[in-house]
Parts: sequence; structure tokens; C-alpha cells
Amino acid sequence: MRLARGASPWLVPTVATAALSLARARRSKRAALVAVPATALAAGMLWFFRDPEREIGQGRVISPADGVVQSIMPWQDGRTRVAIFMSPLNVHVNRAPLAGTVTSVEHIPGGYVPAFNKESENNERVVWHFDTELGDIEMVQIAGAVARRIVPYVPSGAKVEQGERLGLIRFGSRVDLYLPEGVETAVEVGQTTTAGVTRLDRD
Repeated sequence: MRLARGASPWLVPTVATAALSLARARRSKRAALVAVPATALAAGMLWFFRDPEREIGQGRVISPADGVVQSIMPWQDGRTRVAIFMSPLNVHVNRAPLAGTVTSVEHIPGGYVPAFNKESENNERVVWHFDTELGDIEMVQIAGAVARRIVPYVPSGAKVEQGERLGLIRFGSRVDLYLPEGVETAVEVGQTTTAGVTRLDRD
């Protein structure tokens, strides 16, 4: 199973603790008591930081995140914001919604309100801009109450393919994608999306 880049600070100590407690479990009751929750936590971490291969979907714009469409809102400048909420059970590696060039990657410090809360727009976030065939596309990775680190994989100036891995948000979080004016959405609020697979735009 492929694991996400940027997972090491969480995985290494968790797996090491589980392995050590299991090795000592036969000789120590205390180690045996530690081994059960430590192993369960390590297994949970391995599941959370999974990064499966995907067959990239068809469409001009595909979902950058696994999760559930939380809201679809028209913006004042004519764009449409599609907000995708990612629970701790989702894959948290985000992917490029279109092919193009990364024109900026900006980290903005902020709070850690739960990502499903309206005030989460002021959370720590990373704002991406892509130069694409549809013009400028903005994507925002938003940290949640548990997610305390966003790990970008590609720098400004890089060329990316549609569905290429862009970065990781650790634990529950949200990804907002702004569709250009004139692009209609093909998803609905409450719909489940898969990063790199689910089409977001309508012909």
C-alpha cells in the first residue's frame, strides 16, 4: 500500500511504539496493555495516510479531494465555489483538478475551527492558483480542528497534469475549488467525490 508523502512525523513514532510494545508484550504485562491501543493507533495511521493509485477521470475539471460536497456557492465575481469536506476516514492526498502551471502557492496562517464550520474560512490554509485552458483556477486547502499541517508537494512554477498529486492535509479538513464563470457544476450538495476521478463540471 502506497503511503502519502509527509506522513513520516506521525507514522514513524506511532509504528515504532507499536512494534516495541509488541516485542515486549510476552515479557511484560504493562507492555501487553500498551500493545493493543498502540497497534490499533498504528493501523489507523496507516489507513489514514494511504495514497492509492487512481485511474484519472474524464472531464475538464475533476475533484481535487475525496469527501462530500458541503456547499456550492456562487461568488461575487461570477465564479462558483465547490467546498468538499474531508473526514478522517477519507484519503487526504489532494490532486490537480486540471492540467496547467502552478502560478502561486500561498500559505496563510489561521485558526483551527472544525472544517465543516462556516468560520473555518479563517483557518490555516494554502491557496493555489493554476494557469489552465479555462484560465486562472483557484483551489484552497483548509486545515480543520485536528489537521495542523498542510504539506504541498509541488512549488510555484511547476507544470502539473490533471489528477497529479499536489499535497497532503493531515486529518479532517476541507478543499474549496472555484470554477470559472460559465462553468456549470455536475455535482450536488451531499454527493461523495473521489480525488482525481469525480467530474465537477458539466458540458
